[in-house]
Amino acid sequence: MTSRRQFLGTSAALVGLGCKTGRSIAGGFVDGSYVMGHRLRDRGAFPAPARTVRTPLVIVGGGVAGLSAAWRLDKRGFHDFVVTEMEQRAGGNARWGENEVSAYPWGAHYVPVPGGRATLVRELFQELGVLRDGQWEERYLCFDPQERLFLHGAWQDGLEPATGLGAGDRAAFRRFAARMAEFRATGQFTIPTALEVGVAPSPLDRVSMDDWLRREGFTSPALRWYVNYACRDDYGALLADASAWAGVHYFASREPEERGPLTWPEGNGWIVRQLLRRVGRYLETNAFVHRIEPIGARWQVLAGRTAYLADAVIFAAPTFLAPHVLSSVPDPGFVYSPWLTANLTLDHWPRERGVPVAWDNVIYNSPALGYVVATHQSLRTESDRTVWTFYWALADGAPAANRALLLQRDWGFWAEAILTDLERAHPDIRQCVSRIDVMRLGHAMVRPTVGFLAVRDRFRRSRLPERLFFANSDLSGLSLFEEAQYRGVTAADRALAALSRP
Repeated sequence: MTSRRQFLGTSAALVGLGCKTGRSIAGGFVDGSYVMGHRLRDRGAFPAPARTVRTPLVIVGGGVAGLSAAWRLDKRGFHDFVVTEMEQRAGGNARWGENEVSAYPWGAHYVPVPGGRATLVRELFQELGVLRDGQWEERYLCFDPQERLFLHGAWQDGLEPATGLGAGDRAAFRRFAARMAEFRATGQFTIPTALEVGVAPSPLDRVSMDDWLRREGFTSPALRWYVNYACRDDYGALLADASAWAGVHYFASREPEERGPLTWPEGNGWIVRQLLRRVGRYLETNAFVHRIEPIGARWQVLAGRTAYLADAVIFAAPTFLAPHVLSSVPDPGFVYSPWLTANLTLDHWPRERGVPVAWDNVIYNSPALGYVVATHQSLRTESDRTVWTFYWALADGAPAANRALLLQRDWGFWAEAILTDLERAHPDIRQCVSRIDVMRLGHAMVRPTVGFLAVRDRFRRSRLPERLFFANSDLSGLSLFEEAQYRGVTAADRALAALSRP
């Protein structure tokens, strides 16, 4: 497997060579909010408020959790609240973009077909027309072909390695599937995680997924690559860094033959669009919350140039930010994975080897996670132009060092690194791409490291302020739409109950 050091070293050597074909590729960084975050981290100065607004409730964060809390409140007939969002556009990890070719995701790009226990997701999808009379709307289910893997010089169908496997590898995959079925049958691995039954925290949380695989005798390189890819994809973590509870949860929490996933050209940004149509009137963008403090029996929330005086606060932003704005809240002790996402505009498609292009396309042994095709779900006739969303979790190495690397390297470095990786499967990719836009996410998602459940439960048991409700999906250890929605809705219910009391 190519190491991060080898990959970055190769890419760095290529940066100074310029484009191999002489073709000019436009693009740049699309982020910038880290500047405000670093000012908060470094205890920098913020402007004094220019106005004061009295409101019963403030929701901090306009991601899926915050918008889901707003959706719940609005449906319950409670309308006197505000949602503050630091960015120009809401959505958090479900943000999206759009150009003349297609809409495209900047983060979360699908929702697995929710099971019967995910009642809140099913309620929302019924309201949005995704679920009708118990049937999933066909145009929102991922079109075929769904997934492919570049292995041994050609594309194969599906992400589970199949080409060139020996009898031992195939036996390992069968035995692994059987073990996951056993875990699934226990009911201890559910989405949302709050519905899980059994002992908590799970004993699996005390060891890494790497240790668990070795203990179980799973030594097949192909299987270990596959499970490692799953951990990198959902957690931004390598096998050695991910809790075995999280590693097993990835496979045991969903049905193995479920239909789906549900996806859209802009990924989960489509869901955010629909939520904003319902609750967008409560949203204040460019409102960076830099201080929350008690004022008598109320909370003062300083967001941009506005001071909100509120009876209760739902903190739907990432939980690690809470100690920086609330002096009475301890550091939760969570680890967060840095990511890089890029959207590549292609003027024409590259040549292919093997099965045709799919929605999700992964290169075996790549340090990155592959790309999804934004136009895969398009109902338009075929076009030569398309947009690929490229994902790369910087999982190898310390998260703090990788966050620094994200900021130290310029756009040219990352563009070259992306093209170099894609050349493994698409030697002519440089003749196809006209633009590469890059987003850097220093704290993209919570990383469920070994012992996460114990760390999370310790934070829950700490003496937290009254009428302050945490709602981010990082409290589940899983950065999933279903978890964010569940946390937002349950926080809204708790806030309503608290506001109803004198």
